[in-house]
Amino acid sequence: MSPAKIRFSDLVSEQTRAEIFATVLTAGPLSRTQLAQRLGLVPSSVTRMLPPLLEHGYLLESDTAPQGRGRPQKMLQVNPGKHLVVGLKIGPTQLSGVVTDMAANVLARAEEPLTDRTPAAALATAAALADRLLAEAPGARDKVLGLGVGVSGHVDSAAGICRYSALLDWNKVDVAGPLRERTGLPVVVSNDVNTLVVAERWFGAGRDIDSFAVVTVGPGIGCGLLLDGALYSGATGLAGELGHLPLDPAGPMCSCGRRGCLEALAGDRAVLRHLQDAGVACATIGEAVGLGRGDSGTAAIARSAFAEAGTALGRGMAGMCNLLNLQKIIVAGEGAVAYDLFGPAMTAAMEAYAFSTAARDCDLHVDPVQHDLWARGAACLVISDAVGAVIS
Repeated sequence: MSPAKIRFSDLVSEQTRAEIFATVLTAGPLSRTQLAQRLGLVPSSVTRMLPPLLEHGYLLESDTAPQGRGRPQKMLQVNPGKHLVVGLKIGPTQLSGVVTDMAANVLARAEEPLTDRTPAAALATAAALADRLLAEAPGARDKVLGLGVGVSGHVDSAAGICRYSALLDWNKVDVAGPLRERTGLPVVVSNDVNTLVVAERWFGAGRDIDSFAVVTVGPGIGCGLLLDGALYSGATGLAGELGHLPLDPAGPMCSCGRRGCLEALAGDRAVLRHLQDAGVACATIGEAVGLGRGDSGTAAIARSAFAEAGTALGRGMAGMCNLLNLQKIIVAGEGAVAYDLFGPAMTAAMEAYAFSTAARDCDLHVDPVQHDLWARGAACLVISDAVGAVIS
């Protein structure tokens, strides 16, 4: 390894140094004193850990003018241009991708239709999209740190494998291996909603919140959890499968092959099925949203369809609040743009089915997520992994 390519893991080999970097990334600029206070350390410990991060350009320290009397204060911040990162989200019909800097600022973005969802074809398309993105960002190949990938379903992040995805119809698919071979980059893979949890925790509505959930609404119902300040994925990566909570044994068939899952009652297909059963022709969820916001004779039927889905979603979220006593739930995903149609029924059901103060204890925040935010979250996976000193 050449001296110019110092491994990030060499610089943050001690956990304290990794925590310093993560804190400056998410809360900076910070003075050394402020940083020590946030981490519960004495200032001398912070000073001892900083030199490698400063010398190799991962952190920058600059003077700021004092607000009153006194000497200028030195403030620490992440050097966003030290490395670049690629993030991809593999969806059932589309791939989206971004190149970001070390502060997760998007420098390039692109989307690609996914016409063939078979693993070989999808991963080949993903690798091509990563190469295209790197070509669009000047000098990216020389500075790229790695590739983060978000995939729906049960993902074994340690192995880089998608164990099962109902939306993609994947079983035991090696995601990291083929992408590593095709792109030549280190690859980090996670459940796609978990990528949003990382992004919301660092830069969004979950900042400074220790226990929250991101619930995504769209073709499926997804969920990612941050509990006591840490991403929680469960014993084998299955935590957060809210969409497959069994609510009605006699209900409609779900994409997973079982009946009455929350996803089958509250996902896009549930709304379209309600309309079809009422004799209303509607091909897409976008058309359903338009009907629900209109004043035609079918508007009431569309609004009823969204309210029914919202009620089911609220019941599922009440169960989650009862179990976890969350501080916040962030409702996100493509379907969140229809919150005005399903939100009131969702909130009412959540309050009706929550135990004691579980619903009132939990703030609701709506964040309609565009495709590049999923990919930005995937890029955050790589930054997070680097901060944890596991990228070589």
